[in-house]
Amino acid sequence: MTKSDAQLIREARTDPEAFAELYRRHAGAIHSWLAARTPPRIAVELTAETFAQAAVSLVRFRDRAGGSVAPWLYGIAKNLLRRYVEKERIETRARQRLGVDTGTCDDLERVEERAFAEQIRPVLTLALAALPAAQRDAVRLHVVDELPYATVASRLGCSELAARLRVMRGLNKLARAIDQGGGDG
Repeated sequence: MTKSDAQLIREARTDPEAFAELYRRHAGAIHSWLAARTPPRIAVELTAETFAQAAVSLVRFRDRAGGSVAPWLYGIAKNLLRRYVEKERIETRARQRLGVDTGTCDDLERVEERAFAEQIRPVLTLALAALPAAQRDAVRLHVVDELPYATVASRLGCSELAARLRVMRGLNKLARAIDQGGGDG
């Protein structure tokens, strides 16, 4: 018998495979919805963030759709999309007011990213060391070494979905550590 999304949500609080099943069921639809509204790279990022936020808010899920988690996931995705659009609108307006050539924005963003990376390096180093080995290895292989999930899974001896979940959980913990450890400014 196939479990409902609501049953999987309850199980996912203690069983990563239950969350993996929710991901398999809904990631394609969430990504398609976001891809229709954003550039491809942004759709991928927002899809990942949708599931990352869902993973950390499992206890807040309320079954209001007869066992389906889709409305909840779309709500998370919609909020993330709204924040992305608002941020882009504000940044575009600011660039226009300042007369900044948008062709140089990528260069400016890279400089800002490098400066931010240097600022958070000590916190990030400690947070990375504190991750469980499986998450740390998955993050290193996918983010630092830029390997595709299939290769990460092969190197770690797990399924591709497990590799994705390890990266997602590791990045989520790193983001929380940065937020708490001085990466806000």
